Formats: sequence, structure tokens, C-alpha cells
Amino acid sequence: MTTQGISLTGVPVSGSGAETAELPQQRSASPADPSTVSPTDPSTKVFARRPALTGIATDLAFVVIAVLDVWLVVPEQAPPYSVYLSAASCVALLLRRRFPFTAVVLAVPGFFAGWAQLAAMFALGYLARRKPFHWHMWVGAGLVWLCRFILWPLADFFDLTWRMHILDAIYGVIVAGMPVAIGLLIQARAELGARLAELAESRDRERQLHTQAVRAEERARLAREMHDVVSHDITLIAMQAGVLCAADTDPEAKKTADTIRTLSRRTLEELRGLVGVLRSGSDMTVQADLDNLDELIRHAGVPVRVSVENLPSSLPRQVSAAAYRTVQEALTNVRKHAPGATAFVHISASNDTLSVEVRNDRPNARRNPALPPGGGYGLAGLAERAKLLGGTFDAECTDDGGFRIRARYPLT
Repeated sequence: MTTQGISLTGVPVSGSGAETAELPQQRSASPADPSTVSPTDPSTKVFARRPALTGIATDLAFVVIAVLDVWLVVPEQAPPYSVYLSAASCVALLLRRRFPFTAVVLAVPGFFAGWAQLAAMFALGYLARRKPFHWHMWVGAGLVWLCRFILWPLADFFDLTWRMHILDAIYGVIVAGMPVAIGLLIQARAELGARLAELAESRDRERQLHTQAVRAEERARLAREMHDVVSHDITLIAMQAGVLCAADTDPEAKKTADTIRTLSRRTLEELRGLVGVLRSGSDMTVQADLDNLDELIRHAGVPVRVSVENLPSSLPRQVSAAAYRTVQEALTNVRKHAPGATAFVHISASNDTLSVEVRNDRPNARRNPALPPGGGYGLAGLAERAKLLGGTFDAECTDDGGFRIRARYPLT
């Protein structure tokens, strides 16, 4: 006994008797997973967040459709065993995720001796999706084809004409081939999506490698320029300062020359470290931090008053370096643009924030025209450094004619 009822020009293709011929049924069904819905559907977001809920809803949908397929066509005089086998085929769909081949085998009897055609097709489609071109898929397709080709009871099958057998064989190919084709199509689509994702990741990696190569080349060029130009000039300054120290001059000039030589030597050391970092391409190592603040103040060249409050014993390396560079740049600006002014440095820590404030009063002399003009890149660099660390930076003129910069850096 099988689900029948498709007719050509009023002649039933196959049937299990008069009762079946009077109960037409649609022979085609799609085993595609109904969980595939439009991404714009609001329910899609709920199912995407809960995969288990999606699986349960899909299984229930398959079972309900398979049960309706049986219930709407089963005749009143149907043998009890055919009803039980059809029900077992519908229940077998619950096993299709973990045991797809077993689900097909359990659904076949309900299709062969009952009316569970859609249950067998659903199970076969999922088997083709899970195991494409596996022997399980071919065996399952063959069983579904036999269920559609062979009529139960066998006596009715042998009474059919050769034309009916040919038609049953053709429709068997359709019934067994359609779920296989759809299952393979879904699997191919999933594999294509995975390949496209891998291709996108590969392109991102290639783009990153290209960016790193460009940066490495630029770093190497900058390292060459800094080594060939800046290092050479600073070395000459240090040598001239050494000669001046050794000359028979007044003590004040020797002190100034010694300061110049010390600053030149320290600048060369930092420059060598920076050139090494640029050439290696590694993260920049910190050359100076607040531990070197005393030495910075001692060689500042301007009167400095320092106050430190609530400074923790240990600071993040990058924050300490940023605070040091802030003070260094501020004192350099005071020396260049506010000769004779006193600089006030205030460093404090509170509420997981390190605050650095450097201000100067009104200068009492004009700017030395021999000094090179500033390009404004120092303050811009401090602002960028603060932004990278998640802090803030501002600079402004004071009411007394001085200048003030403030920077705040988070400690966490």
C-alpha cells in the first residue's frame, strides 16, 4: 500500500485499490530545511541567537507536515499496521540529525506499506545534505525509489501493465531524486559560503601583510634618514661640546658645554634605540619614563618647580613614558618660546588617572631669534599619544600671559 493518486487523462498512474484512487494526493515535496528564512524577518534574529530553538522548531515542522501528509490521505478502511508504520516514519524524523541513515531506514516501511511519503523524502534530503555522495545516500535513494515503484500489496503490483510500471519507475526517480538534489544543493551552498568566507579572510590577511610590508619599508627609510642626517649632526654637536669642555675657558662655558654634551649623548642613545626599533619593526621600547624626571629637570635649562602628589609606586610603562614626554616637550617649549619664565610641573594620580600639568608664567625676555621656529608638531604628537592611551590633552594660554598644557592618562 502506497500513497497514490496522480492521474493522466483520468487514468490513475498507480493505486492500491478503489479507495486510494478516490483520494488524490500531491506527489511532490521539498525536503529543504524550512529553517532557512529571510534575514530581514524579525524572527530570524531570535532563532539565530538560539540554535537549539531553531533545531526544535525545524524538527517539529517536519513531523507536523509528515503527519498531515499521512492523516489527510489515509482511508478509513486502512489496515492498522500501515497506520502504525506511517506513524513510525513520522517519528523517525526526530533522529535525522544524529542518525540520518537510520532515519531513512525507519521511514521506508511507512512509505512502502503506508502513506508516509513526505517523511521518507524529508529523511532522504537531510541524509543527502549530511553525507553527499556517500553510499548511505545512494542506498537511501534506492530504497525510496523502490517504495515508489513497487506497489503494496504485491498482488496489485503484478496486476499493473507495463506502461504503469514505466510510469511508476519515472515517478520513483522524481520522488527519490528531488530530495537528493535539494540536499546536495543546500550542502553545496554551505560549502560555497565557507569557501567565500575563507577567501575573504585570505584577502584580509594578504591586505594586512601588504600593509605591514609598506610600513616596514617606510620604517627602514626613516631609519636610514635619521641615522644618516640626525645622528651625524648630533654626533658633531657632542664632539664640539667635548672640545669646548677641554678648552681653557671660563667655568660657566664649560658647564654649558658639559650640559650640551650630556644632552647630545642621551639623545644619541634614544635615537639609536629608535632606529633599531624602526629597522626591526617591533613595538617601540620605552627609553625614558618618570624615573628619569629628576635628570630631565636638572638639564631643563629653565627654572622649574615640581610637585608630585599621590603618585603610585608602579605605573604602566606606556603611561609613565607619555607623562615624561609631556613634561619634556613642555619644558622645551618654555625654553624656546618663554625665555626667563619659570615652569611649574604638577603630577598627581587620583581615581585611576594620572594628571600632568605644566605651565609657565609670563616671559621676561624676547624669544631668541637664533632658535629654530617650531612647527607645532610637538603638541600634536602629545595629543595623539594621549588619545592612543585613552586619555585627554589640552593646551591654552593663561591670563597672566603664560601657557599651560594638561594631559590625563588612565592607569587601567
